[in-house]
Amino acid sequence: MTTTPRGIRNCNPLNIRRSAAKWKGLCAQQNDASFCQFESMEWGWRAAFWLLTRVYYHTYRLFTIRKIITKWAPPIENHTAAYIQRVSQLSGIGPDEPIGIPSDRPARWISVARAMAIQENGTAQIDDFAMLKGFDLARQEAK
Repeated sequence: MTTTPRGIRNCNPLNIRRSAAKWKGLCAQQNDASFCQFESMEWGWRAAFWLLTRVYYHTYRLFTIRKIITKWAPPIENHTAAYIQRVSQLSGIGPDEPIGIPSDRPARWISVARAMAIQENGTAQIDDFAMLKGFDLARQEAK
């Protein structure tokens, strides 16, 4: 019996933890005690790209896969080194290579996020259309 991964069930491909943040597209009823649940995969991707490109890149100044994953999936609760290696391998970007400015290098950020979703969910069955729509939504303004 195959179980749908939690991130896919929650329309939250990077498994964003619940917090005080009021993300666009959150389900009115949050039934998962730990992770956000979104109305559609597009909204889950939007939140993921918002975090990666606006918070991790612009606010925290994390420019590489190693720095991003170390914060995203800290060693206290993850096998961070394996996560970094897998995302680097899947994206084709070295762990310590700058990913680039998100607005200048969107394909690299999309590649990193897609690789993170594969790692988070244990499947390469990613809806690329929803991912691209989410990226577009994240480029728009308010949180």
